[in-house]
Amino acid sequence: MDLPARRPAVDEPARRVRARHTARTVTVYQAYTPSLGGPAARDGRFPAAWKRDRMTWIKPSFLWMMYRCGWATKPGQETVLAVEIDRAGFDAALRTACLSHHDPRVHPDHDAWRRQLTASPVRLQWDPERDLALRPLPYRSLQLGLSGEAARRYADEWTVAITDVTPLAREIHALVRAGDTAAATALLPAERPYPAPPETPALSPA
Repeated sequence: MDLPARRPAVDEPARRVRARHTARTVTVYQAYTPSLGGPAARDGRFPAAWKRDRMTWIKPSFLWMMYRCGWATKPGQETVLAVEIDRAGFDAALRTACLSHHDPRVHPDHDAWRRQLTASPVRLQWDPERDLALRPLPYRSLQLGLSGEAARRYADEWTVAITDVTPLAREIHALVRAGDTAAATALLPAERPYPAPPETPALSPA
């Protein structure tokens, strides 16, 4: 069933950090195979099998995660995790992030961007936010790619709690397919504008 388009708020900027957050933590989403996601949720930490030497992408937007994993149906992404991480760690990642593409409003030239890209363990990318039908909206949410020290600290220091939210994803998806947008919307995690640290070049306006 076709869903009506989700209208953005009148004052919604083209780029904004939105997340479920508390005074201490920020929630981000990732999707894994059940063999990795299951133990992570059970133990509240990433297992030894989680590759700390590879880049991992974290997404504060639940619906963007649903777009990426196809409501937990894509191979290798059947288990969706909500990972609560320390705000200090999240802020540190934002401060050291480099945009995944060159933006002349942030970097004076392509070489300057390339040097920062090489030096930074964090990539920042702006992607179109999604509605319940997973259609792109006219504003963007971020995802962060963590590598090297940032990935290791994310897994072993910043992570406060890990919850398997695959049942929630499936419940919302079922409501979407049934055309019950009000009930589906009511179950979405409450994501609010996040007070990102000042002087973060990668968070430049559109």
